Amino acid sequence: MNLKRLLDDKVARGERVGVALIGAGKFGSMFLAQVPHINGLDVVTIVDLSPDNAKNACRSVGWSTELIDQCDFTDEYQKACARPEVSVVVDATGSPTAGVAHALCAFENGKHVVMVNVEADVLAGPVLSQYARSAGVVYSMAYGDQPALVAELVDWGRASGFHIAAAGKGTKYLPAYHEVTPDDVWTHYGLSPDTAAKAGMNAQMFNSFLDGTKSAIEMAAIANACDLNVPADGLLFPPCEADDLAAVLCPQSAGGVLESSGMVEVVSCIKRNGEPLVRDLRWGVYVVLEAPTDYAADCFKQYGLRTDHSGRYAAQFKPYHLIGLELSVSVLSAALRGEPTGSSEQFRGDVVSVAKRDLQPGEALDGEGGYTVWGKLLPAHSSVQLDALPIGLAHSCVLTRPVQCGQVVTFSDVSRLPDSKALELRKAMMKSCA
Repeated sequence: MNLKRLLDDKVARGERVGVALIGAGKFGSMFLAQVPHINGLDVVTIVDLSPDNAKNACRSVGWSTELIDQCDFTDEYQKACARPEVSVVVDATGSPTAGVAHALCAFENGKHVVMVNVEADVLAGPVLSQYARSAGVVYSMAYGDQPALVAELVDWGRASGFHIAAAGKGTKYLPAYHEVTPDDVWTHYGLSPDTAAKAGMNAQMFNSFLDGTKSAIEMAAIANACDLNVPADGLLFPPCEADDLAAVLCPQSAGGVLESSGMVEVVSCIKRNGEPLVRDLRWGVYVVLEAPTDYAADCFKQYGLRTDHSGRYAAQFKPYHLIGLELSVSVLSAALRGEPTGSSEQFRGDVVSVAKRDLQPGEALDGEGGYTVWGKLLPAHSSVQLDALPIGLAHSCVLTRPVQCGQVVTFSDVSRLPDSKALELRKAMMKSCA
């Protein structure tokens, strides 16, 4: 990629890459841990609802007192986005509506945006990409997180002349997980509530990883960035070992589980009876390639690739991802090359809110990973036809009529949402798909 050489050249010219980080949680802290070891990359300002907590995060990852004193800590994102020495704004908040507002402010100030906040990207990413182009800046997925890593694999496969049969990631999944709440989430992680609390682990956030919502969000982002199809009735989560990816994640017509070729899908690291798989892909990402010719298929065999029974499908995978420790790749790619590490361009996939239990009028929805709804991946056109409430807007909405367990919550089921730029951009996306 030559990013380090390009950065060294910039430093030799007496220049540096300045970053504004919004959100100093786990992802942001992992990025901050690497910054002191990258000459030429400076986090000049950190925005957090609690600036003191952000300072503590810097201390906890090894920042020196001198480095902390050189950084500006604030709770005003407008101020951070306007700083002249900032060229890249990183949103690592996890709040969809806040992420949209932060991105728009950055664009208005001529700054590139790296959107760690996949929730915001799925809510309005394709429109944000248009805003970025109009502003002459980059809007990028965050390298280190699964969507950007999958986008890289897909791009590599297509640039090599292969058709992409499937792309996605691994996770731990059982059907019953869709109804898990923060009250019982830790039993599925093998932790006690006290242990989780002492470690500072947020039950609702970790529940979103378990109940299928985060997987749906990430697959929607990949579909929108990579022009891939979305399963008609949600993710299948087939149990699958790494060596069986090509045999399982190919079209049904070829003996696999996919309804068609060119799909996003998530594989489970455990069987439906809870038994663990031996070579699972729980922490990794993958792409399944289809050979365009008999010659290419022969090469798969000659070079030891695991294929399906036909020999036409083969997989490449990355067993792990390092999350925020790799984020600087996106920051430097935007600042030095003017290129995103994946960017949502089309509205192909959406994540709709589905009731975890029977819900009654007057109840307030609590969004991703909560007690009331989980996020299900659907094709965007299906979501628009259903008038489905996206999971990114299912926060503090009050129900006006009952919704049965397993039913999709619609805009008509909740009271009028407050006006916001996020809602405005979301409506624009829906009109483009109608």
